[in-house]
Amino acid sequence: MAVLSTMRNGMEEPKKAKIGFFLLGAILVAGAALLFFGWLAEEVLEADTEQFDAFVRTAVHRLASPALTSMMQGVSFLGSVGVLATLSLLAISLFFYFHRHREAASLAIAMAGAAGLDLALKYAFHRARPAPFFGTSPNSYSFPSGHALGSLCFFGVLAAILSAHTPRRGMRLLLWMVAALFIGVIGFSRIYLGVHYPSDVIAGYCAAFVWVAAVVVLDKVFKSRSGEGPERSPPTSEPT
Repeated sequence: MAVLSTMRNGMEEPKKAKIGFFLLGAILVAGAALLFFGWLAEEVLEADTEQFDAFVRTAVHRLASPALTSMMQGVSFLGSVGVLATLSLLAISLFFYFHRHREAASLAIAMAGAAGLDLALKYAFHRARPAPFFGTSPNSYSFPSGHALGSLCFFGVLAAILSAHTPRRGMRLLLWMVAALFIGVIGFSRIYLGVHYPSDVIAGYCAAFVWVAAVVVLDKVFKSRSGEGPERSPPTSEPT
């Protein structure tokens, strides 16, 4: 029994180290994103991003074509509040159906927090929208991009949940690549349509990184403390 206990403890140590490195990486990414968001917000308030925003907007607008405009409008609709809310409710319902309550709670918290964070930041900075290239601008403020923030929270958390239950490394990589593609194209569509400055989109991604990292870290800590992590062997007594 003592040998079995030692073997189990030996197997737990690499798992604990892996979780520790993962949490450290998430915290470092969140810290870097938070610092960059703070710097970018200061630049926006001082109007120091105007040249950068104008340059990128002009370069992207040169790519315009009727077919690309239709595609970007569809992609932008995919990242809208209504669509992301519907997809979130569907995913949460499926997680509950398959008794994945912790995953359902993580996604619900991530999306609810994303909505609150977007609203709070928009009202905190009061940045006016740019003149749109196509269609009309929403009535809300511009900084940060809610589409960028919401899409990264939804597709990022969903990819993290699904990849955690996917044993094959190739499939995990594919999940993350698809998630990154959706996130990137949705952000690009907002710049292409002219309803956001590029700095708005970057800020939305930074805010989402911070929030998603916080949700992931809390989820890992809760999982570890609730005993869902590496299995702990019960205490054993050696025969005397």
